[in-house]
Amino acid sequence: MALSTEDLPQQVRDFKRTMKAKCPDYKRRFEEVSRAMEAEIARIKKEEATGSAIPQFEFSSIAEHGFNEEQRHRLHQAGCGIIRNTLPEQEVAAHNDALSRYIIENGYYEHTPTVEDNYFSQLKSDKPQIFGIYWSPAQIWARQHHNMAVTRRHLNRLWTWQNNGKTFFNPDQEASYADRVRRREPGDATLGLSPHVDSGSIERWIEPHYREVYYNIFQGDWQQYNAFDGANRVDVEEFPSPAVCSVFRTFQGWVALTPQGKGDGTLQVVPSTLAIPYMLLRALQDDVPEDELCGAAPGRALTVSKEWHPLLFEGLVSVSQVHAGDTMWWHPDTIHAVEDKHNGTGYSNVLFIGAAPDCEKNRRFLDKQRPAFLKGESCPDFAPEHHERTYQGRATELDLTDLGRRQMGFD
Repeated sequence: MALSTEDLPQQVRDFKRTMKAKCPDYKRRFEEVSRAMEAEIARIKKEEATGSAIPQFEFSSIAEHGFNEEQRHRLHQAGCGIIRNTLPEQEVAAHNDALSRYIIENGYYEHTPTVEDNYFSQLKSDKPQIFGIYWSPAQIWARQHHNMAVTRRHLNRLWTWQNNGKTFFNPDQEASYADRVRRREPGDATLGLSPHVDSGSIERWIEPHYREVYYNIFQGDWQQYNAFDGANRVDVEEFPSPAVCSVFRTFQGWVALTPQGKGDGTLQVVPSTLAIPYMLLRALQDDVPEDELCGAAPGRALTVSKEWHPLLFEGLVSVSQVHAGDTMWWHPDTIHAVEDKHNGTGYSNVLFIGAAPDCEKNRRFLDKQRPAFLKGESCPDFAPEHHERTYQGRATELDLTDLGRRQMGFD
């Protein structure tokens, strides 16, 4: 069955009928995963009370030794982590200043939006005020930095990337995915996003490859589910929409350009990989209309709802205090949000840079992204605003290092 928008309510009804027949004790299974999720919430609250529920690591240690077994377990459980001092702090600060000049001097603030981005329209807070900038020298510098390549290689290897003679992706080679910029002024209250998950909403139930990803969950054996198994992940499809990522990412992520933490209008996460099994089985329960999946809709972020998922809100925590050059990473199934208001005193700025390892799906995307880079157009996954076509100081092919060329698919 290929992904199709034809009669989605009937597709949902058919899916539920099939799943309930294969797993007739779906109510008991959801009760089990609910108790497990409650235990995870208790763990998160306990860890927050004594420090942070988001695991934290030092880049120099990871670069030299990789993640040890205890660290791997923590990341597999939480689905997210902070890596300190990934990029040199002073260099990051200089690039942050240069990025500000790049935006202001090229007239970004004078541009009137002509393209509507509806991806976050279901979320309760305002549409995010994130800059549609992709090719500034600061972004190119960070994407192709050696330390970022080392970091992403070790993050990719947290996944099962080959099995039974089949290689799902190459963990040691990155496909450079051009994402945007967040620059948030103190006092800003326009950027908040309520809790959600990217990379597919309704697809997680009805798309054939996603059904294989979540096979153990839908069969009722949710304890055997491995969130870090690359099989089928590289093949999933999403309904097209501006801001829907069409590459395979092992982790979403950002580089902090400025110091920020709780209260500074920054990222929040539910640090548990049990959240998705909970959400998937929640939608199969009898109190949910037969043709609905707790509000999931094509071409939109998967919303965490207080009506259907109140428990998950109890596990939502803010990112710990970070400094320029620290990086934050989260699994593509991780529930995340953005604080409604920036109550801090300084800018809260990040470059969105995830981990997208080399695979056939990502190479196909690079073939679309390279011409956009050369012309200064928006990344093909985002609204075609094309701010940078005429920008002075925009990065060009000459700014790519040998590593950067390989990551962009030039070599």
